[in-house]
Amino acid sequence: MTVLISGANRGIGKALFDGYAARGEKTLGTHRGPEKGTMLQLDVTDPASQCALATRLKGTPVDLLICNAGVNLDKGQKLESGYPSAMWEATFAANVTGVFMTIQSMLSNLRLSKSPKIAIISSQLGSQTIASGGGYIYCASKAAVLNVGRNLAVDLAPEGFAVGIYHPGWVQTDMGGTAADITMQESADGLMARFDALCVETTGCFENWDGRPHPY
Repeated sequence: MTVLISGANRGIGKALFDGYAARGEKTLGTHRGPEKGTMLQLDVTDPASQCALATRLKGTPVDLLICNAGVNLDKGQKLESGYPSAMWEATFAANVTGVFMTIQSMLSNLRLSKSPKIAIISSQLGSQTIASGGGYIYCASKAAVLNVGRNLAVDLAPEGFAVGIYHPGWVQTDMGGTAADITMQESADGLMARFDALCVETTGCFENWDGRPHPY
């Protein structure tokens, strides 16, 4: 199996990268830096970078694409004076448009797989039925990418694609902080089990890292 993980140089992405490599899978990652071994260059927000990655991997089957790259820029913003428009643009560029462009770029590679899978890392903060307040930009971006994943599941089902959307847990990363509930390893192990179970019958699912269905 060939796995491609965006944002694989740190946090959950790196834990997933290391996990699949340890399993003996052909594992490719992306980051914004220069190519180094199996860590390829990709700025998910840059169409030219997306095109370069597609060219670099032309003809390479991808069995599992994990869209993990993302940002959380609006911590500490005040409702009365914060959340500037540029922050909205940068967040949606990475967390929504970047995910969509990455899937677009890799479609031909996924179509070379006998059972292509796309896993989108969203968040419980993107749920429409569980609202925690605050974090308006990040929450809205994760709700949007959940919607993108659900619609992709419908459009790609006739081709045998399986698309899943996942909450990775509150994880002890630079983004999650040291007070978070679970380690990167726990999250990665749980997510890998979810991705293994993902199939055409469950396409469009929104699940927690531990397998519990998440409310939309």
